[in-house]
Amino acid sequence: MKFNLLARWFAPAPDSGFADDIRQGRNPLVDSVHLLWSLWIFVTPLFDHGLSGYTSQWLLVTAITYPIFLFLFIKIQLVSRRHLLWFPLGMIALCFASMPWYPSSVSYLVFGCIMLYHCKMNRRRYIAGLLVINAIFVGLAWWIGYPLVMLVIMPGTIFIICTIVMVENISKERNAMLALSQDEVRRLAGLAERERIGRDLHDLLGHTLSLITLKLELSRKLFDRDSEGARREMEEAETVARHALAEVRSAVSGIRATDLAAELASARLLLESSRVHFEYGVLPTDLPIDIERGFSLIVREAATNIARHAEASSAKIEIIREHASVRMLISDNGRGGIDVDGNGLCGMRERVRALGATLAIESPKGHGTRLRIVAPVPILRLVETARVPSDLSLGPTLQTTASGNPSA
Repeated sequence: MKFNLLARWFAPAPDSGFADDIRQGRNPLVDSVHLLWSLWIFVTPLFDHGLSGYTSQWLLVTAITYPIFLFLFIKIQLVSRRHLLWFPLGMIALCFASMPWYPSSVSYLVFGCIMLYHCKMNRRRYIAGLLVINAIFVGLAWWIGYPLVMLVIMPGTIFIICTIVMVENISKERNAMLALSQDEVRRLAGLAERERIGRDLHDLLGHTLSLITLKLELSRKLFDRDSEGARREMEEAETVARHALAEVRSAVSGIRATDLAAELASARLLLESSRVHFEYGVLPTDLPIDIERGFSLIVREAATNIARHAEASSAKIEIIREHASVRMLISDNGRGGIDVDGNGLCGMRERVRALGATLAIESPKGHGTRLRIVAPVPILRLVETARVPSDLSLGPTLQTTASGNPSA
């Protein structure tokens, strides 16, 4: 019975911080490291009376209040957000109640003010609450007879720590929103791609397949009585099929650039949220799919490096299609001075090697960084994606391109 009662008391609520950490794949026990700050409770007597400060009164009050503090700390991680407010206020009340006999209680006040932020209240209300709580602390400490330096240092320390916590949480919230925005961009890009594929296939193949079916039905009916007419209908069906094949290849070439376009849009979100102006030009519509995917991953690595390390105010990406290659130029006006490959550049080099491409880096210190990636495009691929006239054979064309010499 007692075990069931304890299990209910310490069961995490679905909307608790403990449950949120589990859902996001984080270890919920990591937050317990903050309890190390509570060591100040056991160090405080040394500042006033040395070892003689550890009196029987101090030991008694510690034995009563510290377990209560630990209980409140654990419940803050486990309780529903609807009831969270009462537990930081309990820490603060624990401080005020024990202050006349227990100077170490100011640590409970610091914890309570910090934990109060996790109640997700409006920031103005939070700051107003801090002002009221610290005003009560100053009045009570002055009435008890605490040193004047404590009346200044403790409120100042609390406001500094709480400001740092607020800034860190604002940064985490912004990063989470940015990650959601990037996921939404990719999702919308994928949805737009599927819709475009559906429209293109309907427009390109709907009428064409109906025409081919009609031609073949007519040739079957004419086969016994008019073989010449049947042959003519089949030749026309073949011509229509060749034309449809060329149209499908052209449509697929345009569809393949969607992944890279989505990655560039995500890079713009990432960089402009970091106050980096980002530009990129018009994308080629005939990029081979392996090059497009490789370039997408390189763009992701480059944008992350610029946002985290470059200290740049502007960045630019250009993708230039040439006869037998694709050239991508990535530049920023940041601090430069790259002389050792970090994780980002090592990842880029792996992508470049997989494409059989080359990577050149210019990074003079104080003058930004420029990356130049050149990926070869096989000539055979160019011929395969080109439209082939219906009256030419594909075999001789491939042989001419592969050999590099015109065939007679």
